[in-house]
Amino acid sequence: MCWLTSPWTTFTGLEPLKSTCSALGGSEDLCDLEEQGVRASLLSARGAQCVDPGGPGHLRTTQNPGAPRPPPDRRPLVAPPAARNEAEAEAEADARDPAEPSPVAAMNQRQAAARLRVVLGHLGQTSARTGVAYSTSRAVSPNSFHPPQFQYTQHNAVLSLEQRKFYEENGFLVIKSLVSDADIQRFRDQFERICRGEVKPEQMMIMRDVSIAKSEYIPSERMISKIQDFQEDKELFRYCTLPEILKYVECFTGPNIMAMHTMLINKPPDSGKKTSRHPLHQDLLYFPFRPSNKIVCAWTAMEHIDRNNGCLCVLPGTHKGPLKPHDYPQWEGGVNLMFYGIQDYDENTPRVHLVMEKGDTVFFHPLLIHGSGWNRTQGYRKAISCHFASADCHYIDVKGTSQDVTERDIVGIGHKLYGIPKDTSLKEVSRYRARLVKGRRINL
Repeated sequence: MCWLTSPWTTFTGLEPLKSTCSALGGSEDLCDLEEQGVRASLLSARGAQCVDPGGPGHLRTTQNPGAPRPPPDRRPLVAPPAARNEAEAEAEADARDPAEPSPVAAMNQRQAAARLRVVLGHLGQTSARTGVAYSTSRAVSPNSFHPPQFQYTQHNAVLSLEQRKFYEENGFLVIKSLVSDADIQRFRDQFERICRGEVKPEQMMIMRDVSIAKSEYIPSERMISKIQDFQEDKELFRYCTLPEILKYVECFTGPNIMAMHTMLINKPPDSGKKTSRHPLHQDLLYFPFRPSNKIVCAWTAMEHIDRNNGCLCVLPGTHKGPLKPHDYPQWEGGVNLMFYGIQDYDENTPRVHLVMEKGDTVFFHPLLIHGSGWNRTQGYRKAISCHFASADCHYIDVKGTSQDVTERDIVGIGHKLYGIPKDTSLKEVSRYRARLVKGRRINL
């Protein structure tokens, strides 16, 4: 058995390397490099070595990885004559000037290093310095070699392999007890001050349930079902800058992070008309920037949430599909403003109801189909959330697309409340909302 190691990799024994190979989703005997198109010169070059499992730290070089195994007494492999002549020529050149490798040897080293970087790149490593070792003891067909292909998560040390695989497959991931009780209490206190009219942040959108008549409206927690765009409220916006939140957000967006849309949801007890429910939808409908795989929502429960008070309901795996057409559902009791629902989806798709405790946070993809049920209790169900995006994302024009209705309603509300021009684009609204929370601002 031969283990390929990078010249920059510290060899500490076979078991950690086998564990690394298993973590990559394959067997300990993961692949044959030559079967993958990486030629034997990767091993024969002086910058790469084979670690023989016959003894700890035992090294042997080989000019031909396809040659037979050495006998049990560990005698050196006998290279073919041509290869032996090349090796002897290199050895003689080294003997003449050991401090300076020959041009051929130097070139071989550079080529080996370049090939190694290519291999590590295919394995999802960012640098040859973080290279892994893997077995080449038996031939494996290229068609049977399937290293993990992560499309929706970034490589770092925060998520475990199991967590990455779960998000890749399902489009959401719940992290328990992520936000402290103290922070949640501060957010709750600030929300109540806003409800009482003691604090009036600029450009914040305050919404009430459609079942509450205008004549009944007085500033209080009972009347406000949601506040949006709290980027100008320093206390609430702290949520978007919490290190424990951003640590996980970076797993989906990368290191340059923008906070793009903020909400605090105060789902009221339902009046009997079921207007407190939110139809199944995809959040990407509201956003004029792409790519969707660099966008993620962080949604934190501010109290115990279950099906009784209207927990989130998600359709696992639907993040892999396209953005679907949305419109207002035809509900008898009425529908809240901008509560769009998907018009065409498979009703047989399995659903998962996310029962969460205070401080639990779910991260989910903007194409994941989700919604929430109506609040059957007499209490108010609270959650705070923010949609984050990579600063590498770019804006798009949504005119003439299925997002036309979103642009029309959002701009219409902005014109009514704040006097923004009617010809304002959704892109301009998003640019105004956007705030850099980590790294550097690039496109957004």
